[in-house]
Amino acid sequence: MDLPRTPALGLVAALATVTIWAAFMLVTRFAVQGSFTVEELLILRLAPGALVMAPIMWRLGVIPRGQTWPRAAMLMVGASAVFPFVVSMGLAFAPASDGGALAPGMLPFWTALAAYAMAGEIPGPRRRLGLAMILTGAMVVSLWQILAGTVDGAWKGHLMFLTGSGCWAIYSVVFRQSGLSPLHGLVIGLFWGSLLITPLLLASGNVSFATASLLDIAVMIVLQSFVIGILAMFLFGYAVQILGAAETAAFGALTPILALLGGVVFLDETVTPLKVAGVALVAAGVFLASGVLSKTRPASAS
Repeated sequence: MDLPRTPALGLVAALATVTIWAAFMLVTRFAVQGSFTVEELLILRLAPGALVMAPIMWRLGVIPRGQTWPRAAMLMVGASAVFPFVVSMGLAFAPASDGGALAPGMLPFWTALAAYAMAGEIPGPRRRLGLAMILTGAMVVSLWQILAGTVDGAWKGHLMFLTGSGCWAIYSVVFRQSGLSPLHGLVIGLFWGSLLITPLLLASGNVSFATASLLDIAVMIVLQSFVIGILAMFLFGYAVQILGAAETAAFGALTPILALLGGVVFLDETVTPLKVAGVALVAAGVFLASGVLSKTRPASAS
């Protein structure tokens, strides 16, 4: 049945989405520092979700038709496996507060570059200012820590955050051009991610769940697969349908802030005034780069 579509529900969906995105950073950072390997987390993200969504896969199909092989490959594993794996690897080296600024925070910047390279899209002046603010804020968060050496090995995590963000940006442009619905894109990613990537993860030798209890595993299945992997994608698509893409993207500005606050409160991460300033710049840049302030009222046909 059709869900009701009111502005209030769209607002709730958008806020819930960015909260889940921030929670991904916090939960994954906590897990890889504790009982799980990155490979174990990705299996728990892919396999249960694929089983639950199997009836929808059967109904919608899992072949990204009408795509070149590189584009099809990105639709098949880009969002479901490559992005979460690379970002999760980064969280094994660097704090969640850094991840919030450099992974979801940098998405508008990389997406603008990908859209320009792949579709010739040129952002307007306001969006360009936002992109510059994002880049400046990311440099404040990352380069200062690298030069100061405040967290050993954090630079590895930062590179992985930026790489994962770039992969998601390319995926988002390919997905937008594919004409697929959010739900169809989700099940394609879950199917092929589970089919192609799970055997590679098992072959890595890093999947034993030796240090995780059954309760830990159950909790991670719920959080990684059902909440982060499925619910967030559904809520994002629902919010876009009601509020619009630009307005929903503007809420992404909250993700770096929530990840910063969550890192301090739940993970006892150290946050300097300089990092706060960098995260604030990224958040403000995300809001401007979303294009929400540039939207104009539809003009009459001329």
